[in-house]
Amino acid sequence: MSDTGVEHDTLERLPPPFGLTRALTGKDFARNISPEAGALAGAILVYLFFFLAAPPFRDLESLSTVLYVSSIYGIPAIAVALLMIGGEFDLSAGVGVISAALLASMLSYELTANVWLGIAVSLAVALGIGALNGWMVVRTGIPSFLVTLGSFFMLGGLNLALTRYVTGSVATRSIADMDGFASARAVFASSFEIAGITIRITVIWWLAFALLASWVLRRSIYGNWIFAVGGAPASARAVGIPVRHVKILLFMAVGFASWFVGIHQLMAFDTVQSGEGVGKEFYYIIAAVVGGCLLSGGQGSAVGAVLGALIFGMTTQGIIYAGWNPDWFKFFVGALLLSVILINTRVQRWRADRI
Repeated sequence: MSDTGVEHDTLERLPPPFGLTRALTGKDFARNISPEAGALAGAILVYLFFFLAAPPFRDLESLSTVLYVSSIYGIPAIAVALLMIGGEFDLSAGVGVISAALLASMLSYELTANVWLGIAVSLAVALGIGALNGWMVVRTGIPSFLVTLGSFFMLGGLNLALTRYVTGSVATRSIADMDGFASARAVFASSFEIAGITIRITVIWWLAFALLASWVLRRSIYGNWIFAVGGAPASARAVGIPVRHVKILLFMAVGFASWFVGIHQLMAFDTVQSGEGVGKEFYYIIAAVVGGCLLSGGQGSAVGAVLGALIFGMTTQGIIYAGWNPDWFKFFVGALLLSVILINTRVQRWRADRI
C-alpha cells in the first residue's frame, strides 16, 4: 500500500507520465493506454466526418465557434467527470446553471447593487446547493441519482416561480447598465483576437480548469482519494480516506462549475430566461462518459471530459454548417454517444485482454 492510501497496482494503471511506466511493448503497451484513448479516436473521426461533409467547418473562424460551444459544455463536464470518478451523479447541474444566473441578475437589479455582489451571493448559494446535495447523499445513503433528481425539479420550479414573482415575467431584466457589469463581463464573457480569429474567454477558462483538474487527479493526494472513493469506497474508508468529505467537495465542484457557466451566460446576454437549462445535465454526463468515465466510478480523466465536450461542440456546429435540419440534433447526439462508447469499450477490452 502506498503512503497515499492507494494500492500499488492502482497507481500502475494510471496513464504515463503519472503512473508507473515500463517499456511500451506487449502487455505494458496495453497497460499504458489511457482511458480516454477511445474518446480521442472518436473526436478524430467526428472532425474528419464534418470536415468532409460541411465545407464551412474547415474555416478557422468556424473552429473558434466550435471551441466556444465546447467550452460551455466542457466546464461543467470537467466537474461532473470528477464527481463520476468519485462514484456519484448530479442531475441538477443543468438547471443549476440557470439558477446561478437568475439569482445574480435579480439580486443585482432589485437591490440596485453592484453586479459583483449578486455574483458573490450566487456563488455562495451554488456552493451551498452542492454541499447540500453531497451531504444528503452521504448522510442518508440515498443514491445521488435520486437526490439530485429531486434537486433538479425543485430548482427548475424555483427558477420559474421566483422569476415570475419578482420580475412579473419568465425572464430577468437587463443589467447591462449597472455598476460592475463591464468588469464582470471582461472576466466571464469577453473575447480577443489572435491572427484575426476571435477567441472567447471561456475557452481559456475551460483549458485552465482542465489543467487544474488534471493536476488534482494525477499529482495530488486528493486525486488518489477521488479514484479510491469511486473505485472501492469501503477500502478507502478502511485506510482512513475521508470519503464523506471528498464526495461533498466533489458536489460543490459541480456547483461551482454550474455557477461559472451561469454567470457567463448572464454577462454574455445581460438577461436570462428562467426555463432554460433543462436537459443540459445529460450532455455534461454524456461528455464525461464519452471521455472514458465509468458509470460505476473509479475511472476517468479531465482530459477525457475535454474530448467529450469537444465532440459535442463539433457535432452541434457541424450539423449547422452542413445545412442539416437541427431537429435531428438529438438523434445525432444519441448515435454519436453510442458510436463513441462502442469505440471506447472496444479499446478498453483490447487493453484488458493484453494486460
